[in-house]
Amino acid sequence: MYTGFTDNVERRVYEHKQKLLPGFSKKYNCDKLVYFEEFLSMEEALHRETN
Repeated sequence: MYTGFTDNVERRVYEHKQKLLPGFSKKYNCDKLVYFEEFLSMEEALHRETN
C-alpha cells in the first residue's frame, strides 16, 4: 500500500498512471487510486498520513 498527500489529486493520479516520477509507485506499478480523504490543511493531511 502506498500513502501520500497532494494538493491536486487529478494531477497526481495522472502522474502515477503515466509513470512520470521515480519512486515506489513506479517501481511496484501502483497506479490505482482506491481511497482518498480531503482535509482543510496540509498539516491535517500530514498528521493523518503519519498517524
